Amino acid sequence: MGRIGSDDAGMVRIDENAGFYDDERTGEHGSEHSDAAGSETGPVRMGATRRAFLSASAASAGAVAMVPLTAAGAAASTAGPPGPGAPVTPQPPDAELRAMLREVDHRRIEATVRRLVAFGTRHTLSSQDDPVRGIGAARDWIFEQLQGYAAASDGRMRVEKQSYLQPLAPRIPTPTVISNVIATLRGDTAPNRTYVVTGHYDSRVTDVLNFTSDAPGADDDASGVAVAMELARIVATRHTEATIVFAAVAGEEQGLYGSTHMAQQYKAAGADIQGMFSNDIVGSSTDEKGIRHPRTVRLFAEGVPTSETPAQAAIRQSIGGENDSTSRQLSRFVLDVAQNRSTGMEVRVIWRRDRYLRGSDHVPFLREGFPACRFTEPNENYAHEHQDVRVENGVQFGDLVEFCDFPYIARVARVNLATLWSLAQAPGTPKGVKIDTSRLTNQSTLLWDPAAEADLAGYEVLWRETTAPNWTHVIPVGNVTTVTIDLNKDHVMFGVRAVDTAGHRSPAAFPLPT
Repeated sequence: MGRIGSDDAGMVRIDENAGFYDDERTGEHGSEHSDAAGSETGPVRMGATRRAFLSASAASAGAVAMVPLTAAGAAASTAGPPGPGAPVTPQPPDAELRAMLREVDHRRIEATVRRLVAFGTRHTLSSQDDPVRGIGAARDWIFEQLQGYAAASDGRMRVEKQSYLQPLAPRIPTPTVISNVIATLRGDTAPNRTYVVTGHYDSRVTDVLNFTSDAPGADDDASGVAVAMELARIVATRHTEATIVFAAVAGEEQGLYGSTHMAQQYKAAGADIQGMFSNDIVGSSTDEKGIRHPRTVRLFAEGVPTSETPAQAAIRQSIGGENDSTSRQLSRFVLDVAQNRSTGMEVRVIWRRDRYLRGSDHVPFLREGFPACRFTEPNENYAHEHQDVRVENGVQFGDLVEFCDFPYIARVARVNLATLWSLAQAPGTPKGVKIDTSRLTNQSTLLWDPAAEADLAGYEVLWRETTAPNWTHVIPVGNVTTVTIDLNKDHVMFGVRAVDTAGHRSPAAFPLPT
């Protein structure tokens, strides 16, 4: 954290040249970022002239701070409007993450996709006990593979079949056992804080009730399952602070049944799920016109929360919080940690819960109030999705393995890995974040609950114009639980994130009124 001293006015001063992390070096802490075209920017220096002035109560010794707008602060903010703090810069991958990203193997991913396709059909209503064909054979193979990865985890990864009997329901004409295959890597220091990544292993053809025809489901969604399994393989041998769950869920094509059961089970258990990602249709970089987009992945993130209550809606409407849901903060975190040279990908964030009138396995988690987003390829080719395998007028229909781009799936896996690792190694998202509304003032006082992480270095306040999509300014405020910023809360949006001693940052938390 920065060195603290006093200026002539008796204010407490933080020297920002001694911040939480060093952005002036390349390598482990250097900022590496590239766009889809491959252009690069070098390390971004945190301005040497930047200062934040904090006034602290003598009685609380650093627990309360004030940051007024100063000329130095304004001059340093080159991105966005003038104001206190420095421009927001991406979080570079640490050395261990860079090593893990290099381990992602498109050949292993291809082998996984081809093996899942070889089961003929993985329709939810297909055979549960045929050892060669059907969803039961696929379920058992996924379970065996994940068990093999868990064997290298020194007992930290546990694999289970989470099964239940789904009664008659839309697209479920007879009671059917639905099984999720779940590998849970328990965190070392914050095991209750959990992050989830899924792909769905069931498949379908044109008729959603046809469970006998071949339904290869290579892109939808053997590709997503392959991502989750490749991540489980790589991370199983590493130690994480928080818990990561890698899951292959079933019943998606029939109505999100497996993920609904999974999310409900977590909710009933009081799980602290701070982020969930569905990887659904992440297998192809080529659109229906034959144009390739090999370095772009879409990320869908809802604004108004699916689980919002009438009381919560009233607050959101009164403060203008439509663009600051927990899922939107999660998507901003992805941009911060996973869009860089090490992943080789551009993340195109789309401000919708999912594609138009459609859904995936993140939706049940949203219904339970968990932050969740959906990764998917840049443009879907509908001739290769939910189709009987056939040739019609010279056009090949069907979700065949030949249409998958395995190096592309590997890059999507790297985006997921960079995101999940950065989440699991950082402090948790701050809780109890409020903005003081007890009196009218042109300054903004933020307060939050203290974090429990032993390696916590402090907190940062983020802000942006109300019309800006992403955070533009960051103000390190130290290890405090309240701070006053000389900005009017009517004019900007605020967020608070935690930072550890290694420079890992949490997602931002949006303050609610006191």
